Amino acid sequence: MSDIKVFKLGGDGVAELPGHSAQIEKSLQIQFEANLEVLLGVRFLATEYSTGPVHGGRIDTLGLDEDGSPVIIEYKRAVNENVINQGLYYLDWLMDHKKEFQWLVMERLGGDAANKVEWSAPRLICIAGDFTRYDGHAVKQIPRNIELLRYRRFGVDLLMIELVHAPKAARVVQQGAPPPDSDAVEANGVVARDPYQSQRIGYRLGNASKDLRDLYEAVSFYLTGLGDDVQVKELKQYMAFKRIKNFACVEVYPQSGTVTVFLKIAPDTVALEKGFTRDVRTIGHYGTGDLEVVLRTFDDFAKAQPLMQRSYEGG
Repeated sequence: MSDIKVFKLGGDGVAELPGHSAQIEKSLQIQFEANLEVLLGVRFLATEYSTGPVHGGRIDTLGLDEDGSPVIIEYKRAVNENVINQGLYYLDWLMDHKKEFQWLVMERLGGDAANKVEWSAPRLICIAGDFTRYDGHAVKQIPRNIELLRYRRFGVDLLMIELVHAPKAARVVQQGAPPPDSDAVEANGVVARDPYQSQRIGYRLGNASKDLRDLYEAVSFYLTGLGDDVQVKELKQYMAFKRIKNFACVEVYPQSGTVTVFLKIAPDTVALEKGFTRDVRTIGHYGTGDLEVVLRTFDDFAKAQPLMQRSYEGG
């Protein structure tokens, strides 16, 4: 069980709020689904989604995260329920029914979102009042993007979500598929150059100078080292650093010699500095975050570290 305790401070002293997490009630699932974006950074798509008569399953919650990755959420309603294996079963179904999922995204979120679905790292989120030690051991042995979230209620109106397990590296490539950063794609047996090659993070890193790669590696190590709960998710155009939700998205630009970081900080709360920080709330960009930070040197990196720390703490 979680050893987190919550206390209420008052004029008469300190009182502990009793926590409980016996079972996932249907009402809690409904609350999660109504507030998915706030709680998990996931856009809601469907509840109790049927996988058809042949597959014979029903996915608790389907969503799309802030990076465009498909998300399956399963709620563990009993201690002995094998929710992880069940979720893996649905993950395999999802990868075999991409067109069906994209059609659902188009119906709910529009054609633009459907065209940008990121298939390199679909996520399975398991939510429970508690997990057994066997659950924790099992997910460490499975090379899939599985996250375990434990919840507890305190009093009548407080909900705590604790990230119990998340993979450090969340990039998953299908067996037999070309790597996302490959400079060629194959169609009907004919190999052709990928028209989006120059936009991909792997290509940019491969063509960056040694100094720029060193700067990127320093930023990556710093962001990863902010906490044991930090995950690194490689997407086509950027690297996402996240806890439950993204707190930093990093891009590399070899031609300008810059590492660009997007942070989840309100730009109004920062003294913006031309050429270093910028408000991008109304400017289109890859990844998430309203504050753009441009790094050209290690001095810029040192100056940006308090902002990165702040975004992590708020994430």
